[in-house]
Amino acid sequence: MTAEKTFASAAASPLAATALKLVGVVTILSALLDFLVLLIPPNFLDAQWQLNATTQIVDRGIVPLVGISLLLAGYWIDRSAGTARSSGNLLTDLRFWACVVSSILGLVFLLLTFLHVNNVRITAQEALAQVAREANQAREELGQRLEGELNQQLSQLEVLFQDEALLDQAIAAGQLPEEIQQFQGNPDGLNEFLSERAGQAAQEIETEIGTRQEDARARVRQEAIKSAARISISSFLMSIAYIVIGWTGLRRLMSMGGA
Repeated sequence: MTAEKTFASAAASPLAATALKLVGVVTILSALLDFLVLLIPPNFLDAQWQLNATTQIVDRGIVPLVGISLLLAGYWIDRSAGTARSSGNLLTDLRFWACVVSSILGLVFLLLTFLHVNNVRITAQEALAQVAREANQAREELGQRLEGELNQQLSQLEVLFQDEALLDQAIAAGQLPEEIQQFQGNPDGLNEFLSERAGQAAQEIETEIGTRQEDARARVRQEAIKSAARISISSFLMSIAYIVIGWTGLRRLMSMGGA
């Protein structure tokens, strides 16, 4: 029974090793192709494009690492089962190219760590500037709207005060507040009163605009911090993993002469 199990295990080892190598190669190539597609069409001068590309690449960054690990595991099984074949030429050894790719990706993800932080800073500044522009535009629109409403009210009240019939009708219908009635025959006082009310309304709306502006700023800063922390830390950790695997593998393969 033991001999049969040993024979079955020995027979299964080459198959498992081949499967791991094949899946590893396919995973690596498909991931690299995916990275290439993400960069098309390129727009390297646009910080927002760089930010989106960096985020998607880092989110998919674990896939090549899994593929490299599977490939190396396949070779390890071959070596453990005694079925490994050494060509003696590193250039024909998939492990060598996997370690080269791993080293390159390690440097790429290390670069992306700092690039992403800079792009987050740039896009956050642009977003804060946009918030400020929108707030200023809202203030300008508010000033124009209140000025138009004030002029319209003054014109309507002047016409109303000049027509006794319309005035009596408006008072009887309760359409003219008592605080307005006292300014009949006093246009300067009416103008001052309405201007004061418009100023109070403008102050209330200005406070609301300021509150919304601060809330928008806080959201922009919060999202920037979250994005910078999540992507940069993930990218840095993956760069360490890729570099360790790549450089350790290359050093070992060169010392063993591709065995």
